[in-house]
Amino acid sequence: MDFSNVNFLEIGLMIPALMVGIIGHEIMHGWTAYKYGDDTAKHQGRLTINPLVHVDTMGTVILPGLLLITGAPFLFGWAKPVPVNSNTVLRNGGYWGMVVVSLAGIIYNLALAFLATFLIHSGNDSGIIGYFLLQLVIYNVVLAIFNLMPIPPLDGANALGYFSRIIGAHSIGDFLEKYHKYGFFLLILIIATPLSQPLFSLIQSIILGLLT
Repeated sequence: MDFSNVNFLEIGLMIPALMVGIIGHEIMHGWTAYKYGDDTAKHQGRLTINPLVHVDTMGTVILPGLLLITGAPFLFGWAKPVPVNSNTVLRNGGYWGMVVVSLAGIIYNLALAFLATFLIHSGNDSGIIGYFLLQLVIYNVVLAIFNLMPIPPLDGANALGYFSRIIGAHSIGDFLEKYHKYGFFLLILIIATPLSQPLFSLIQSIILGLLT
């Protein structure tokens, strides 16, 4: 990597923007589960903004680092999943409760993207603040759309599985549970091949739509 062409100020703003997106995403899962009586995340000290307790070696360090080194157009990653006791949530909130818990991180990312967009359109569109807000929009849209995909273990698959129970389509939930262990390989296949192009085109369109 030619460090003479690296803008360290931009990287110094990109990384915090990504961390705000992925750490807040996980905290919202735990906080929402807590509202349904599940204090697992609270007892494990995961309902905190301290980034150190949320670091996942692969998703928070290695993958973003590799993307930086290879000059990828944007960073991507994930934090250590917040533990959720689904039995407690189901007992207090039923399947709808688990749908809400599953989508809580995505809702957070979308809300943050819209807030950053609002601030940009309010005149904060230049300098360090403007660039940081732009990164917030990009990374939170990426995280939201990516996690909406109905592929285990992503949030979209979890929400779809529980929603299928609500409408009586148990075969969908059973299918997602049965093939849960293969989801990671499917994700790699999508990301590493031209299959990702429609996904990234959708993300690009949403970001441009927000900003213009």
